[in-house]
Amino acid sequence: MIKKMRILISNDDGIYSPGIIALAKVASRFGEVRIVAPDVEQSSMGHAITSSRPLRYKRIRLGDFEAYRVNGTPADCVALGTHHWQHVDLVLSGINLGLNLGNSCWHSGTLAAAKQAALLGVRGIAFSTSVSENKDPDFAKLEPYVAKVIEMLLEEKTMDLVNVNLPEKPKGIRWTRQSVRHYDGKVAPSKDPMGRPIFWFTIIPLQGAEEGTDRWAVEHNWVSVTPLRLDLTDEKELGRALALHHTPPISTGTSGALKGNKTSANATNKQARHRKS
Repeated sequence: MIKKMRILISNDDGIYSPGIIALAKVASRFGEVRIVAPDVEQSSMGHAITSSRPLRYKRIRLGDFEAYRVNGTPADCVALGTHHWQHVDLVLSGINLGLNLGNSCWHSGTLAAAKQAALLGVRGIAFSTSVSENKDPDFAKLEPYVAKVIEMLLEEKTMDLVNVNLPEKPKGIRWTRQSVRHYDGKVAPSKDPMGRPIFWFTIIPLQGAEEGTDRWAVEHNWVSVTPLRLDLTDEKELGRALALHHTPPISTGTSGALKGNKTSANATNKQARHRKS
């Protein structure tokens, strides 16, 4: 008997987000699905994990899917989900209500769930889509592209962590790189009803992204598929540093200082003995 693929679904919008049901429906075509997600919204939580209090893992029914809600972060959910449901083959995160492009990857809770999977040795794919105040995403129109991306990535055995962004009206799929030329975070000062200063950390829209990046692709109505990695090492700068002339190790100066201190201490002790005699 052929074992069905086990697919764990999580997100950062909370377990009752419509995006997670849409993703689970598509994923069920590829294997057995279980949902483990935060009990409340955890957007922009990044890769936080909960270590200062216990977590609760409560079973609920979500549509046709077995689901569990957790009083923790997206990374917590994936850690608990893979602990309780062993031999998970794939973790999908999303579909997030809002894009995760460029530098947003650093603080995205959606991507953090996929990263946690990769850290645990399981393939992780994060899905996000554009959203506006006027209308919700049309998940029915996005489902064929989500299915195609999953099918495409299952064939790519070496990609352990992938970030996918879906525009409102896709016209195709593009491989992209992360846009890091801009940072879209801004502090906006304001006041509370009592006149006391408060601050909002907001996202500002950016334009003019470089061609071939995730931001450029979505701006031109392409589904952006960006392979990522956990190793943050800047190989170019590391290579430059290793090529520099060798400098004396710190221990040489330290041992010299210690030797000098020891000599001074011996001299002081001799003077003290002389005065005593």
